[in-house]
Amino acid sequence: MSALKFDADEKLLDIVQKKADKLETYFDKIIDGEVNMKLDKSNDRSNKVVEMKINIPGTSLFAKEQSHSFEAAADEAVEALRRQLRKHKGKLTEKR
Repeated sequence: MSALKFDADEKLLDIVQKKADKLETYFDKIIDGEVNMKLDKSNDRSNKVVEMKINIPGTSLFAKEQSHSFEAAADEAVEALRRQLRKHKGKLTEKR
């Protein structure tokens, strides 16, 4: 997990880590993942960006979300990855 262009405190890192860890409840074959948090250059208040990438057997899934807080952006990124995992899991079930 990395924070670009700002110093993230431990509390924020823990919150985002817990949100990302929930993805394992939807798909237990996650190999690893990466989370990047950064401040966008825009003057908009929704300038917090969270990028999440997870590696699963055979592919990688990616989500990038922007919001007014890192917690909200992380929630949205986890939800996007959850949908991608369900879709991927459905494809695996169809192949059997």
